[in-house]
Amino acid sequence: MNGASANIEEHRTILEIQAKIDAGEAVVFTAEEISSRIRAGEEIGLEDVDVVTTATRGIMSGTYAVFSFKVSEPDSFIKASEVFLNGVPAVVGPCPNERLGVLDIIVLGTAHSVSDPRYGGGHLFRDMVEGKIIRVDVTTNEGKCFSVETCLSEIPFARLYATRHAFKNYRAFVNPGKDPIDTIFHALPFEGEFREMTFCGCGELNPIENVPGLETIGIGTRVLINGAEGFVTGQGTRSVPDNPNLTGFADLHDMVPEYMGGFVTSGGPEIINTWAVPIPVLSRSMLENILKLDSQIPLKLVDLAGRIPLCDITYGDVWDNADLRVKYDPGKCINCKVCPVAEACPMGAVSKGENGAEHNPELCFNCGLCISRCRGEAFRANLGTVRCEAGGCLRDIKVTLRQSDRARAVKAAQELKEQLLTGRFRLTEPVEKISWRE
Repeated sequence: MNGASANIEEHRTILEIQAKIDAGEAVVFTAEEISSRIRAGEEIGLEDVDVVTTATRGIMSGTYAVFSFKVSEPDSFIKASEVFLNGVPAVVGPCPNERLGVLDIIVLGTAHSVSDPRYGGGHLFRDMVEGKIIRVDVTTNEGKCFSVETCLSEIPFARLYATRHAFKNYRAFVNPGKDPIDTIFHALPFEGEFREMTFCGCGELNPIENVPGLETIGIGTRVLINGAEGFVTGQGTRSVPDNPNLTGFADLHDMVPEYMGGFVTSGGPEIINTWAVPIPVLSRSMLENILKLDSQIPLKLVDLAGRIPLCDITYGDVWDNADLRVKYDPGKCINCKVCPVAEACPMGAVSKGENGAEHNPELCFNCGLCISRCRGEAFRANLGTVRCEAGGCLRDIKVTLRQSDRARAVKAAQELKEQLLTGRFRLTEPVEKISWRE
């Protein structure tokens, strides 16, 4: 490849690029593919690429779902006052559905079950997408209580909404204090005195990292959310021009369980989501951002307690040379009486079997916590070590947990590429640019 074509137009449109896709003439790369070419020394110009598919998967707390479904015959109760789905509380309304026997409810992704402290909204949504039967407990405004069972296929309206997803750039965390801290940024109490580090973000794969000016991402942009076709609806909460995030929605009926779920932290259950976003390459200035590698993307290391910046690192410090997937060697398992990995795993992907630990790779988030917990070193992955000068001392801090699953972000971007090339997914022009309010 070379970037020196005199015939290529400086600016292109989304419609022109979609026409090239329809004609079978478009060049589409995933963010991983184009980064690999840059690392190999290739020069890539505007004429060499039409679309880059990007993705991110991680804990995204700003999530809720809206459901509407029948639970009884008409006139069997007036209105519902309390509803629980598998023990997870729902907000009843906004429509009261008086005497219809129908519920309209909202469930927060970070809501916690009243009966199981390790089960939350993220677990519930994945269970539903997997087709599992769920229990619905209803208390009416007359004080009557009843329960029914249902499943997603029997719920006609089920949408997942994002209030704050796909941050351009997040944070890395350490605990400089002496005492451990319970937090959503660790699955266990976060050890102090700089003994460990956690971080969030998929770096060069992240959608907004590739198009920080949001030139092609606006209101109405078509995306994949947890594998389902969805749309961007605007900027998210706490979104600012230099570190934006997105709101959007998609139908739960079309989602893929592998891309979603619950993640148990020491601060309670959290929720996982996956976004895949196509970036039509419209100009050379856009291409410059797309060609940035992890080592050029800043990542602030902050004090967990006060979010005080301690030192500047990059996503290259945490992703370069790291293993994206965790591997399990059952031959090395020493069959502990109580498996510390099973106790700690935030996904419930490891359980204690008769002959040792059992690992479910479909549930595994590749967070890497198992590596520091396993006494027999049966779980393996290079999570890396970050060098940081903080408090007048130069320290090497081990990464012990990742709250972003880059391996599945790679997969989501690849699936989006295939859908684009086969016509199952089409690019859309935003109906309006995202505007910023101070």
